Amino acid sequence: MNIIKKPSWQIDENEVTPKELFEKRRTFLKLGAASMIAGSTVIEALAKDQIPVPNLHYLKDNNPNNLKLNTYDQITSYNNFYEFTTSKERVKDMAHTLNTDNWKIEIDGLVEKPFEIDFEDLLKKVELQERIYRFRCVEGWSMVVPWNGFTLSDLIKIAKPLSSAKYVRFETKFDDDMFPDQARGVFSTITYPYVEGLRMDEAMNDLTLMAVGLYGSRMPKQNGAPLRLIVPWKYGFKSIKSISKISFVDKEPLNSWQKENPREYGFFANVNPNVDHPRWSQAKERVLGKFFKKETLMFNGYENEVASLYKGMDLRKFI
Repeated sequence: MNIIKKPSWQIDENEVTPKELFEKRRTFLKLGAASMIAGSTVIEALAKDQIPVPNLHYLKDNNPNNLKLNTYDQITSYNNFYEFTTSKERVKDMAHTLNTDNWKIEIDGLVEKPFEIDFEDLLKKVELQERIYRFRCVEGWSMVVPWNGFTLSDLIKIAKPLSSAKYVRFETKFDDDMFPDQARGVFSTITYPYVEGLRMDEAMNDLTLMAVGLYGSRMPKQNGAPLRLIVPWKYGFKSIKSISKISFVDKEPLNSWQKENPREYGFFANVNPNVDHPRWSQAKERVLGKFFKKETLMFNGYENEVASLYKGMDLRKFI
């Protein structure tokens, strides 16, 4: 007899959140919001934090590991987004220049037929879910985020890659009217556009998410609106923001940080407390809002779901 084990995030069909009016204290009443859905964990947080009224419909995460969410303010006020600035605290104030209207995503490379799709049209083709994930930065800080999005595997099915496609390559939008650091040309912090990549089996893993929002609302600009990648068992720089191009290729893509500093960065970037970055210890992490550090978990706590992807690999070598 085959026993099917559900992933830790999966919920029963009868737990899908119904459409309902959601009262968010005085803010909600002031906005006169329409029908919304949200998981109980998010509802509790909404009552305590200054969070936009939910505007996405999604399947809720039952949070089986009882992860404690970081606040909306913490998640949206401390961000690495070099296209704006190297200051994490300033990104929020500078991100207003990002224009997500009429956003298009180009799909090319080793696919049956390259195409371009409007972001809003893409949303009509997928089912949104809530995924409460740990997020670990290589700099040694972390947070827990209730993302909203769809699996990358769903997008891959839409793209129809050829069997010769072994990797997926992502690009952040290049527009120096939107991103001030891109406008600095040869004086920019890094070379643009920002590029990341995944092996095809990593991309198809059910944990890999294309996020379009958090806390039930559309993605804030400073967090990578309108579409970003979330790979929870890897360091945060792999979770590329404001994606405008996805290519299916047969060779390992050279990601931006690997290109900028190959001595410090590799392709895989799996969270590994046993392998330090040259500048930061990876054994412990500081959760935003906490004073004391805590032990970092192998693969950021997702070892059961992803360790088999790297069976036989020397994880000290393939960083």
